[in-house]
Amino acid sequence: MTKQPESESDRVIIFDTTLRDGEQSPGATLNADEKLTIARQLARLGVDVIEAGFPYSSRGDFDAVQQIAGKVGTPSGPIICGLARASEKDIKAAAEALKPAAKHRIHTFIATSDIHLEYKLKKSRKEVLQIAGEMVAYAKSFCDDIEFSPEDAGRSDPEFLYAVLERAIANGATTVNIPDTVGYTMPAEFGAIIKGIKENVPNIDRAVISVHGHDDLGVAVANFLESVKHGARQFECTINGIGERAGNASLEELVMALHVRRQYFNPFLGRSVDSTAPLTRVDTRQIYKTSRLVSSLTGMIVQPNKAIVGANAFAHESGIHQDGILKNKLTYEIMDAQSIGLTDNLIVLGKLSGRNAFRTRLVEIGIELSENDLNKAFLRFKDVADKKKEITDRDLEAIVNDEIKQAPEIFTLQRVQVSCGDPAQPTATVTIGMPGGEEATDAAIGTGPVDAIYKAINRVVDVPNELIEFSVQSVTAGIDALGEVTIRLKYNDRTYSGYAANTDIIVASAQAYINALNRLYAAQTKMEEAAASMKQPV
Repeated sequence: MTKQPESESDRVIIFDTTLRDGEQSPGATLNADEKLTIARQLARLGVDVIEAGFPYSSRGDFDAVQQIAGKVGTPSGPIICGLARASEKDIKAAAEALKPAAKHRIHTFIATSDIHLEYKLKKSRKEVLQIAGEMVAYAKSFCDDIEFSPEDAGRSDPEFLYAVLERAIANGATTVNIPDTVGYTMPAEFGAIIKGIKENVPNIDRAVISVHGHDDLGVAVANFLESVKHGARQFECTINGIGERAGNASLEELVMALHVRRQYFNPFLGRSVDSTAPLTRVDTRQIYKTSRLVSSLTGMIVQPNKAIVGANAFAHESGIHQDGILKNKLTYEIMDAQSIGLTDNLIVLGKLSGRNAFRTRLVEIGIELSENDLNKAFLRFKDVADKKKEITDRDLEAIVNDEIKQAPEIFTLQRVQVSCGDPAQPTATVTIGMPGGEEATDAAIGTGPVDAIYKAINRVVDVPNELIEFSVQSVTAGIDALGEVTIRLKYNDRTYSGYAANTDIIVASAQAYINALNRLYAAQTKMEEAAASMKQPV
């Protein structure tokens, strides 16, 4: 007998794919330790499912999924999911990587639109229908929790889509995911697709309907919110909306829309209009710190006017708005900043604070470090405390991200000195620690101090690259604020990000560049070693 899915009709399951689809954003590649850090925070956030990666795609992804399955996939933690194409090799790799998780799910997919069948798969509808059924059944032989996705469902023929979904459910799929793969569908159309599935797939009551969508036309979140009105009960989304091309539906926007507009959505989930029960299991107070963590580790800056988590989301400059907010926040704010984890409180930590006080505050804001990482972060904290009068929670986050979440230290910045002014020629001198342990020093002139630093570093570190993005942000207000620098380098059609934070923006710029060069160098070395091993005789 086929196992019936858990009843979720009165709430929405949050399926986070930041570590799988989100990582496919250009330049957002994460190493295994960074993936684990994000996965732990996603567990604190309270997502129901973490799609940890695509195990068959690379050994690194396999290891990352396996590590997350073992360390985050606890009995009380989220379901850990692995993606697999509808092929035995993919499915077997996913099953193996997911073994350590107490609760695990295999997510397998195959395209169903005619354009994908003709040009990508080169298969008939009959062949795809057969593969879908066989591969779902094969996945079912490894675990009970199986999700099936008909890729490009939004552009698929409805009758064929219904037939594929029916076959997948009949063979054991407990969740069927409907992807708007290319972000083409409008909200009313997407709602109609879900409605059609509910009405025309005979065994749909045996599966949870999920939705996945991209934001190419800026309507992914609107599509999801429309779909829940017609029976969708799982949202596949990412932190900050990162992902392929224009990104995915944004987790924070979806969760807060359901939270703020509960009275509107309650009836669609079988609840009374006035019910105050949450519509998801997400702890909204963890949203902001999760957004910040993903942004810093991926190097993808959150735009200031981004809904929910942007720097301006709770800022008011207009005099009329300021006057209204001072009289009553509800005049211009529909949600409390504290509901997403924002706070204006300053912590009383300074250069005389001890390690225990430092550790305690980190735990309070959701950051847990190993003893070794704590020691490293504490030394950096002391250094910053000597330069700043007040240390805020955001400063702490930046310190930890900068000191702990770094690329391998192949090249290290030992010293940097800049001379500039008007009409002086900007000149930079840098000393770099090299892989062999020696130091190398060189100097260069540039159009500005940062340009001079990068040219000087390039004279020492022979790693070809193209600088395609450079951005600077202030972590907190004030002349002594920490400055965050994020850069992107391009080489061989791949993008590598670098990040650093420092009260000296010139030093942060140099550190961020070295950080990105380390990522690039490590990745290229790994690919060269893999290519060399393939040429070795068996």
